[in-house]
Amino acid sequence: MKGFFITAALALLIPGAASQPLPGFRISGLFDEQLTVIENPSAGTRILINAPLTGFGDDDRVLLVLFALPNGNTIEQTFGKKLKEGDDWHFDIQHIGAQTRFLRRTITDRTLVVAYLENSRKSWPAWSANTTGRLEEVKRMVSEITALFAPWDPELVLNGHSGGGRFIFSYLDAFEQIPERVVRIAFLDSNYGWENDLYGQKIVSWLRSGKNRYLCTLAYNDSVVIYNGKPLVSPEGGTWYRSRVMKEYLAGEFRLKRRERDSLSWFFSGDRRIEFIFKPNPEGRIFHTHQVEYNGFIHSMLSGTRYEEKGYRYFGPRAYGDLVSDTVVIPVRRLNIPERDPAAESGSEFMKRIGELPRDEREEEIYRAAASGNIPAFLRETVTIKGVFTDLDGTPHTLEYEVMPDYLAIGNDEDFCRIPMTPGTAQRLADLFGGSMLTAKLSDHIWANAEVRLTPFNYVPVGNANELVSKFEDHNTQIEKQLAEAGGRHGQLVAGIKKDVIISSRLADRPDRVVIYGWHKTDGKPIQPVYSGHIWWYVDYSHGIRFMNAQVLVDGRPAMMPDLLGDPVLFRIITDEERPVENPFYPLQF
Repeated sequence: MKGFFITAALALLIPGAASQPLPGFRISGLFDEQLTVIENPSAGTRILINAPLTGFGDDDRVLLVLFALPNGNTIEQTFGKKLKEGDDWHFDIQHIGAQTRFLRRTITDRTLVVAYLENSRKSWPAWSANTTGRLEEVKRMVSEITALFAPWDPELVLNGHSGGGRFIFSYLDAFEQIPERVVRIAFLDSNYGWENDLYGQKIVSWLRSGKNRYLCTLAYNDSVVIYNGKPLVSPEGGTWYRSRVMKEYLAGEFRLKRRERDSLSWFFSGDRRIEFIFKPNPEGRIFHTHQVEYNGFIHSMLSGTRYEEKGYRYFGPRAYGDLVSDTVVIPVRRLNIPERDPAAESGSEFMKRIGELPRDEREEEIYRAAASGNIPAFLRETVTIKGVFTDLDGTPHTLEYEVMPDYLAIGNDEDFCRIPMTPGTAQRLADLFGGSMLTAKLSDHIWANAEVRLTPFNYVPVGNANELVSKFEDHNTQIEKQLAEAGGRHGQLVAGIKKDVIISSRLADRPDRVVIYGWHKTDGKPIQPVYSGHIWWYVDYSHGIRFMNAQVLVDGRPAMMPDLLGDPVLFRIITDEERPVENPFYPLQF
């Protein structure tokens, strides 16, 4: 996988070549940025990664900011945009997107990437309290994000607003010592969870471990605020109290100076790597979001450097006004396929190992291999397809969906085998990856948009030979031969090589069946009409699993396949069947 990213990076270095997005990213069309979204429905997490289009050459380094969202806010609202009539006011209170653009003008020795971290509860404290294994999940999230930029040796910044501080503390809780990769920690009115005994020495040791360690904490006096007739926070529950406790602890380890400026109290170390800024509040106002809006994110990234308060002033007018976009562009999220272990089995090794296993054991091995990420890299880069389809009422809609360019395979890019499997195994993997199987209508549409269309190659049935692993391998070899003869390459959208295991309304009547369709000939006509005559466990060499992203865009708005399939009107956008698909999933077992 690392080599795959390096190849993409080298492409950016070709003189005169247009900048290309990184694998899995989409160009936003705004400010020369590229984006990708990672979702993990089982953990209830959603991540938007925003990166510049350039800055990924051989000699570049990435500064990766993990920005944990404040309570009650979405990624879109935190990113920010210009308000239009009817817009929620939350879009205009943080503007991390525009502040990032300001920072990219300033920080020129690193490629600045920001990952926005959201959870289904819209609160990191609530998510932490209700998530089993939260520390391992936080570590996994950070590792997954960091792995995307491994070729550029990313340095990490832990940053967050409001309840986002709980994510930072959870990450610190997950380690005996703060990882060396972390170079900056910033609390934007978010250190509610500070405890001297838990974090004091950990932070001190980290600060002393290198001269490139920075700590920035912003807080206002929330202890005097009365909201709806009640104190906003308890006497010891707000960031004003916690920040002062934190400051006093660090003052016992580092000499801190003090100055008063612009109605703010500043405490900082001699080398300015430690900085606390307190906003007194004699009028009892709520400054919670203002601390971010008034250049707070910018300052949290530049404190202690030669760029501090250059071109901006903390708690001053917005310095990024010209960088606020008219809209927020969020792409469809990525398939949640784990990173492949370089030491994982090759396709030929795997097929040899499962060749004589009973069906149930074979299916379990297929699931384990794919679930662990032992999938070729070219299958991870989905292909985006657009089309206009009408609903049951005849209203046209624009559908945009992402699909694997080829059928699911086990192995690496050089040695793999496309792998047939039971629909139950496929459903388990779809659930894990955040994917869906196709409908017959989408199978047709994929063929119509395919870059490479091959002639179906079939074997005459002899006993149960077509159900054997050896036949799976033979067919895979034949497909590779045809692909090479056609001048095709892996990663292109390929059609005509297998039947699709599909989702159909027939599953509501016969859930014990597998529904297959497709294997289009070169004239576009499918060899296999929609067929549900095989029992659920039946598998032969001709069956293929091509996952699509379960999240699609309908008229530019995200929608989930199960919801569309069950909608009494919109279902016709993605299926030509006569009724909605009441059961858009295969049973995992019978």
